[in-house]
Amino acid sequence: METILTIKHLTKKFGYLTAVKDLSFTIKKGNVYGILGPNGSGKSTTLGIVLNVVNKTSGDFQWFDGNISTHNALKKVGAIIERPNFYPYMTAAQNLKLVCKIKDVPLTKIEEKLEVVGLLDRKDHKFSTYSLGMKQRLAIASALLNDPEILILDEPTNGLDPQGIHQIREIIKDIASKGTTILLASHLLDEVEKVCSHVVVLRKGVKLYSGRVDEMISSHGFFELKCNKETELIDFISNHSAFSSSKIENNLITAFLNTPLSSEDFNKQLFAKGIILTHLVQRKESLEEQFLQLTDN
Repeated sequence: METILTIKHLTKKFGYLTAVKDLSFTIKKGNVYGILGPNGSGKSTTLGIVLNVVNKTSGDFQWFDGNISTHNALKKVGAIIERPNFYPYMTAAQNLKLVCKIKDVPLTKIEEKLEVVGLLDRKDHKFSTYSLGMKQRLAIASALLNDPEILILDEPTNGLDPQGIHQIREIIKDIASKGTTILLASHLLDEVEKVCSHVVVLRKGVKLYSGRVDEMISSHGFFELKCNKETELIDFISNHSAFSSSKIENNLITAFLNTPLSSEDFNKQLFAKGIILTHLVQRKESLEEQFLQLTDN
């Protein structure tokens, strides 16, 4: 599969603050990648570096096969990393006409891309009359004018109402289904779970996970347990090869599995040791639970 972007040991410092630390990951063609992390985790800084608007401190990145300059590579990239910024007194079509001239793109692309984002019927309406969601959709249309190989979006649904969020997500899925690679930064777990095929999890500029979303949430789950012999139960779990870790909160023991183990077999093993459970529930982890474990809540 063709490589779109390779990031190697990227670091960015702002004085004493390290915004991105030794970050490495690769983006392959045809997938939807999410950079997931709380505010201040280095998502926007990473996007700014690869788009040449923020200078890196160390490390490297290369677009496509690496034999093309960043300046020329960015001609094949569409990006929205700030709030949509168009002339309010001009119509959507007039604003996109200006973008076409800047990008040296034929004007025939305007209606094609407005249709993609569901704004063709509003093409002759002034930008000032658009809702926030419509402004964001127009920005996506603008970023698509040059038929980019990759579309980069920074918090694409930030500040939108539920309907606006749904519309943007459906547009992203539609664009991806036609073969465009997408990289989006988000602090919303729900967004990444619903839209992305791959995820890079950041905390304070450090990568905690990189891989497929479905693999991140395909853990073997965990047991929720209560028992009158709590110390013996914890010792048993600690010495059991099927468990990776455990925690106690409000007398509830949570034991995380690293290999498959049925509740029936586990209960039999405990019973044989004279440990009787008063509560036993087996669960699968959601992306949220995985994320909270990765980021230490």
